[in-house]
Amino acid sequence: MLPASCRDETRTNEHDQQIGPAVPGWGPPPRPETGTITGDHCTLEPLTSAHADELFTEVGGQHNASLWTWLGQEPVTRVAPFAQYVAGRLDADTVEVVVRDDDGVACGILSLMRIDPVNGCVEIGSVLLGPRLQRTTAATEAMSLLARHVFDLGYRRCEWKCDALNAPSRRAAERLGFTYEGTFRRHVVTKGRSRDTAWFAMVVDDWPRIRAAHDAWLAPDNFHAGVHRRPLVDLLAEAGG
Repeated sequence: MLPASCRDETRTNEHDQQIGPAVPGWGPPPRPETGTITGDHCTLEPLTSAHADELFTEVGGQHNASLWTWLGQEPVTRVAPFAQYVAGRLDADTVEVVVRDDDGVACGILSLMRIDPVNGCVEIGSVLLGPRLQRTTAATEAMSLLARHVFDLGYRRCEWKCDALNAPSRRAAERLGFTYEGTFRRHVVTKGRSRDTAWFAMVVDDWPRIRAAHDAWLAPDNFHAGVHRRPLVDLLAEAGG
């Protein structure tokens, strides 16, 4: 059965069949190229080959092998193959983004991928965040800035997909305000193993309340001695999430 919000939007055509609502003035948004986006706690910038050495220190090497468990690639533990890995990401039909934390260190990389301007849909994926970036305000702000970027461009849907066994990624999606939409069982084979894929999304109808919650969480008056006074989950709940 459709969610109540969807049922409320349905219309009936001349054949007494239910159809979706019209999208007046719809036209495909542009590709979501980012340029440099500066937040209060992080900076996003387009990935280039010049980032390879700096990123390798933060996300490559044997000591960071656990970061790659749920990615499609085996861990890259040497500098030269990591440069090739970066080159491969640059050759893909994606928008590749580097995250610098508030110390100016490039310690994360992610993609805007499966870009579908015709239908206004894009996915945040291939997320590789170094230990210094994980579970930080900068990491949350980076995702918020990306979501803001794609919705400001006119996209209608922002997706988040992960291995169904990747509990940290699932928690991150839900904490950010993405809605769980289901699991595609036996979806892909990766690294010789079967993967079920959990799907999450936020849509243009959700974004105003999610954005308001993100803004309230990131506001200076929500910090005391570097600690947030109110968690994001509470602010999202108050906003109707």
